[in-house]
Order: sequence, then structure tokens, then C-alpha cells
Amino acid sequence: MRAAALGTAIAMIMTGCGSDGETAGGNGVSPADADLTVVTGVYPLEWLAQEIGGDSTAVVQLTEPGAEPHDLELSGRQIAETSEADIVFYVEGLQPAVDEAVAQEAEEASLDVADLVSLRPADGGEDDGHEHDHEGDGHEGEDDHAHEEDHDHGPHDPHFWLDVDLMAETAQALAERMGEAHPEGADTYRQEAERVTDELAAIGEEYEEGLSSCEHREVVVGHTAFSYLTDHYDLEQLGVSGVDPETEPSPAQIAAIADVVNERDISTIFTEPLMPAETADTIAAETDARVEVLDPLEGVTDQSPGDDYPSIMRGNLEALTTALSCE
Repeated sequence: MRAAALGTAIAMIMTGCGSDGETAGGNGVSPADADLTVVTGVYPLEWLAQEIGGDSTAVVQLTEPGAEPHDLELSGRQIAETSEADIVFYVEGLQPAVDEAVAQEAEEASLDVADLVSLRPADGGEDDGHEHDHEGDGHEGEDDHAHEEDHDHGPHDPHFWLDVDLMAETAQALAERMGEAHPEGADTYRQEAERVTDELAAIGEEYEEGLSSCEHREVVVGHTAFSYLTDHYDLEQLGVSGVDPETEPSPAQIAAIADVVNERDISTIFTEPLMPAETADTIAAETDARVEVLDPLEGVTDQSPGDDYPSIMRGNLEALTTALSCE
């Protein structure tokens, strides 16, 4: 039934609106005027496609600005755009609606980041001792529920883009795939990927320097979206709940984090632009810590510490160096 619904929606869109590519991509380039059309479902992938593709590539972003990407549901038009794209650039498990559209309509065009770089397991199986989520302490049933929620993300933690090295690997792989789809532009895509890689390396150097000497190394967050970042820079992530932002923490989980904050004299509780701040506010009220924003870069909002990937990453660095009392 769901496959039939997808097919019906595409037929309706093709009949009612035509397939002449009149709708512009997120970068303002119409598919009708573009050498390539790349569909993405989450902001960091959109940024990569725009940077590498430039004005010759139509980049269609499926998630509206300010919307929670995990909750994405596709309209008929978006399903049609996905089926017609040259490349569907996504992370399997992050957005089930995109996974379904790819499986039904766009397998040949699909480019899954999980096939390009090594992703962390969603359950934290590669934890090296620096990550603790404090889920389910003394509440077995709640812990089981949290693992079910994490499983909804698929087998991987999708937030790879917080590791600039993985972003650089992904940029190179995307440029190669774009060159295969449009050989005339292959050299340009490769050059743009090199430029992006250099910019990512510069951001990485800033992080290495900024976080090399800090009084604290604990990063308290609402949900554990920051494992790639904290592991890369030898920080300790303390999450109230797991990878899935929809998981509601129990009073016991909140109390456990509050105890740790008090014991370690942690000054800052981080919330996110696309998450309610109530939990962070509760912990802050019990510990005298302040609440600040750390952006997992799932989308750009007016609460983000910047207006694009590089500026938000640098805004996050500023927030971390302040919170951790770095020299």
C-alpha cells in the first residue's frame, strides 16, 4: 500500500505540475537550468552539495528551514523531486521518509553517507570511555525504551558532520559521484571539494588549538548528538538522553545529571536550537549552571550561532571554550 501511495503521489505531481523543473532548488538554481540536481534531507549535506556543485547544480533540500529533520514527512512534490534527482544524498536511518522514497523510487541515484565513511553505531558501541549518557540509571524499563528510540535512527549515529575529517572525506566522495553523473564538470567538482576540504581543515585546526588546554572537559547536552565532536577532541559528553531527540528524560535521569554537574562543578548546560530548553533549564535551576546553545547543525535557525556550516562550527567552538574555561 505504501509503495502504491508513493507511485500515485508521483503520478499526480507529474500530471498536475509537469516535470519541467520549474521549482528552484534550495540554492536558487532551477533543475531545468542545472547540469545536476542533488536532493538532500539535512542541512550539512545541503551545504556540501551547494559548495561543491556551485551555480551549475540545483540542490533541493527536503527539510524546511527551522523544522526538525528527524520528523520529516515528504509531500507528493518532494517524492517526485527525489525520484527525478541525479543524486539523492542522505544518511540512511536519519530520516525514514527519505529512506522509503529512495528504496521505492531512487535506488540508482542514492548516495548514502554510511557507504562513504565510517559511522559510529547508534548505541555508542565504539565508546572509548569518554561518552556517558546516564540513561536509565536504576530504571531498566526506561533504558529499554531509550534503546528502542535509538534504533529508530537506524544502526548508525548520523551526526558525522560534527567531525570535520569525516566531512572532508564525504566532500571528496560526493565530488567523485557528481563527476560520474556529469563528467564535463568533474574537474570543477574536484577543485571545489579540495577548497571545502581546506576550509574544513582550518576549522579543525581552530578546534585543536582552542580545546587543547581547558579547565573542564565535560560537555553536558540534552541528547547525545555530539559524540563525533567530543571523541575527536578528547571531551566527555554527558547526555541527559540518547541519540534520539524525541526521547523524554525521566526525573531520575535529570537528577543523575544534576548530581554530576554539582559534583564536578560544571558551569554550563547546553541546549539546542531545535530542542525545547525545559530540561536544561530544570538542571540549571538545580545546579546554578547557566544554559547556552550548542548546535548539532541539523538545520539553521535564528538561534544558531551562525548562518552557515563554517560559522556555526566556529560559534560552537566559542561556546565550548567559554563553557570549559579554555585558555
